[in-house]
Amino acid sequence: QVQLVESGGGLVQAGDSLRLSCAASGRTGGIYAMGWFRQAPGKEREFVAAISRGGANTYYADSVKGRFTISRDNAKSTMYLQMNSLKPEDTAVYVCAARNSWVVITPKITYDYWGQGTQVTVSS
Repeated sequence: QVQLVESGGGLVQAGDSLRLSCAASGRTGGIYAMGWFRQAPGKEREFVAAISRGGANTYYADSVKGRFTISRDNAKSTMYLQMNSLKPEDTAVYVCAARNSWVVITPKITYDYWGQGTQVTVSS
């Protein structure tokens, strides 16, 4: 089993930056893909970004491309999401996810483990 815990959320103003972290514990050695999702009030959960084990392959939603950067430090079993130029429409609960088996990195892959989420609020 793998446990995922997000941190780094908060209340910021439009144009500010935040860095989210997703710390994995348990059987982390088998994790291949990791991803970030977000869910705003009254909306469905949406894909934000995903990354392969070594970080060579990444995928971003069009809405965050050029503003957000996903990365991971396998030695620390931690994934990050650097969010720059934040907009009010980025307001949501951000959730991280992990998958054990190899897969081509796309927005459609399924994940084995999910975190509880961290709130990001961007004021205008």
